[in-house]
Amino acid sequence: MPKCHSDTKESDVQHHKSRQVPACHKSKSRPDYLLWVSMTAITILYIQHAWFEEFAGIAIWYETLSSSVYELINTIWWGILIGILMVAVLSRIPREFVISILGTQGGLNGIARATAAGVLLDLCSHGILMVGSKLYERGASIGQVMAFLIASPWNSFSLTLILVAMIGIPWTLAFIGLSMTIAIISGLLFDVLVSRGVLPANPQNIDLPTDFKFWASARQGLASVELTPKYVLAMLVDGVKESRMVMRWILFGVLLAGLVRAFVSPEHFGTYFGPTLAGLGLTVLVATILEVCSEGSTPIAADLLTRAKAPGNSFAFLMTGVSTDYTEIMILRETTKSWKVALFLPLLTVPQVIFIAWVMNGVAI
Repeated sequence: MPKCHSDTKESDVQHHKSRQVPACHKSKSRPDYLLWVSMTAITILYIQHAWFEEFAGIAIWYETLSSSVYELINTIWWGILIGILMVAVLSRIPREFVISILGTQGGLNGIARATAAGVLLDLCSHGILMVGSKLYERGASIGQVMAFLIASPWNSFSLTLILVAMIGIPWTLAFIGLSMTIAIISGLLFDVLVSRGVLPANPQNIDLPTDFKFWASARQGLASVELTPKYVLAMLVDGVKESRMVMRWILFGVLLAGLVRAFVSPEHFGTYFGPTLAGLGLTVLVATILEVCSEGSTPIAADLLTRAKAPGNSFAFLMTGVSTDYTEIMILRETTKSWKVALFLPLLTVPQVIFIAWVMNGVAI
């Protein structure tokens, strides 16, 4: 009996020590300079364009920069807010529920579910990044997260309607079907690479208990929740805190996109992006360099199809932006703690996109 008492005291001491660790780490945290510098610059440019437009005449490039930042923020703000809200909700949902919906251990069934979730979720590319990062933290496999991210950004319901209006139903359905195919193939390839040890597995991955009952557990969990103002406020604060990593790169991407627009004329897009290998290569290059949100890329992609008569280039512009987006790559790196996982996204998807786009241009000609 004394021995048991001693063990209990020792475990209490260890538990007490473990509770002190977060405080130590918190005190050593450094200011997020990229976040605050990007936020400050965007705030100044946005306010200047909205209320002090007369100061934009300082230089043409500055006027373009401020108007681009103003336009991009007005375009993506709803996606960011919904993304933060979903992160807040997901942070309160036990991982077992997320895994039971997406399926355990990835596989074709889990990849297909993640792809369908990405297509059905009505969010822009920036809001999707927040949700994708949280799905990884909730235990989704690498392949499921990648399939979700690849299928999501411009397949939302609202953007699908915009595409239908711009390029018609047949091309829209073709784009959606082909993007889902790439998402599923890429997700399966990622899971194969993880199983062979080429890429690290998600350490958050869990196995469901054999007696886990989704609906019974859901009813029990909802019954225990009290939606008081204090609870909702705490949930929203958690959503904002857990979205900081994504917000850092979103704001930096908006600022960088404004600079690119300020110094690269958009009038050249329709002239040099014809249905040739050179036009396709230039499309992929520009989509890689230019940080454009899903709402911003849709009109450009429509112009590539209707004006340049290059449906493959249009598809490539939409998909390459998803695969090579530096904001997405940096967020994936920070979420997974692996450069290999982040860089394998363009390595696996871009060749598929180029091949399909080349075939589409050939059919159109």
